[in-house]
Amino acid sequence: MATDSRRIYILKSAEPQPGPVVYWMQRDQRTTDNWALLYAQEQALAMKQPLMVVFCLVPGFLGATIRQYGFMLRGLALVERKLAKLHIPFNLLIGLPQDVIPRFLVENDAGMLVTDFNPVKGPMEWRRRLTEHIVIPFFEVDAHNIIPCRYISDKQEYAAFTLRKKVERLLPEFLTEFPSVLKHPDFFKPDVVQRVDWNELLKSLPVKREVPEVDWLLPGELEACAAMVQFLGERLDKYDTDRNFPDRSGQSNLSPYLHFGHLSAQRLALEVQRSSANPASKKAFLEELIVRRELADNFCLYNPNYDRLIGFQPWAKATLNKHRNDPREYGYSLEEFEEGKTHDPLWNAAQHEMVKKGKMHGFMRMYWAKKILEWTVSPEEALEIALYLNDKYQLDGRDPNGYAGIAWSIGGVHDRPWGERKVFGMIRYMNYQGCKRKFNIDNYIRNVSKS
Repeated sequence: MATDSRRIYILKSAEPQPGPVVYWMQRDQRTTDNWALLYAQEQALAMKQPLMVVFCLVPGFLGATIRQYGFMLRGLALVERKLAKLHIPFNLLIGLPQDVIPRFLVENDAGMLVTDFNPVKGPMEWRRRLTEHIVIPFFEVDAHNIIPCRYISDKQEYAAFTLRKKVERLLPEFLTEFPSVLKHPDFFKPDVVQRVDWNELLKSLPVKREVPEVDWLLPGELEACAAMVQFLGERLDKYDTDRNFPDRSGQSNLSPYLHFGHLSAQRLALEVQRSSANPASKKAFLEELIVRRELADNFCLYNPNYDRLIGFQPWAKATLNKHRNDPREYGYSLEEFEEGKTHDPLWNAAQHEMVKKGKMHGFMRMYWAKKILEWTVSPEEALEIALYLNDKYQLDGRDPNGYAGIAWSIGGVHDRPWGERKVFGMIRYMNYQGCKRKFNIDNYIRNVSKS
């Protein structure tokens, strides 16, 4: 099965040259169910050329610590081993892509470059600058979204309901099975490729280490598959009722795997469809997996100010500006937020959950961000603090889902105006008493303290 051309976006148009096809792996860090790798192999086989995979490690990316780098590198170690069995060499480069990849391409006489899709500003800029330094064709393949982000829409979608209509129409065309990556013709001698010393790299990598790695979730595509099977068998059936109750174990816990690309959203959707779980639960999960995830990618792709107040809808900016001088009943510094030292035990528990586990319950992420807006002197400061804490502690930080979620909570993105109140204006409000009516707060706090 050839890769659907609608997944492919030309970053640099040029004639393919004799030489290896190089897949620059970024966001989709797996060997199976990866349209970008499959497309790169298709091209290499068609031209009877070697296939190489390169990953570019950028220390300190958007505040990531050893928590995120450790999870990522341990997953990449498995990628290297699996690729070796397929006769596809894996190469790890350290530095900015626009600095180190062009040199790698020249040294290996590469004839074509392929990469995967990432709408976050840093990777977008890396790709843009890289095109200025290479002469070979450069293709982007959307291996992250089920329906390719650039194809489903050419503008920022207003809300979920506008994207959902397009998803419903196009999903049957794109939600298909994957072909397998083939064992590539062995163009390389075994001693050509230097294997990575992953243990030494983890020890010496110059990144911040005050946030420790987690041990409750193991990285890599094999662990991701096992976690998916466990979720499908144990929690999917009650997902429609349990997912929004922080005192229950109803979430999938798959977001770190989706973020690092250890698990394909398309594979997950196929397996959910095939499961015998409650239809309402399957529908609820697929709504979040497909519509909400792809809406977040759409938001980041078409709104370069996704992490700033200027990127909010006009009505949201107007209402926040109208209420920016409203008195705040409480006010906290970044340090107080980070240490979970507010007056609110529920908020503190959510913060502690994120610091300890690298993951906060989805419902609590909304409450958490909205309270930062309520307890800071301006929406700009609230946005800055929420993004800093999210990207520092969450395993799935620096992700369109996180950026869109924070923008929804603080800036009404993908939402509508609500009843006006102080500080929030017409941004949707959440409070402690509403949470208390919804779920057992004491149980949630106890669960966090035991974790």
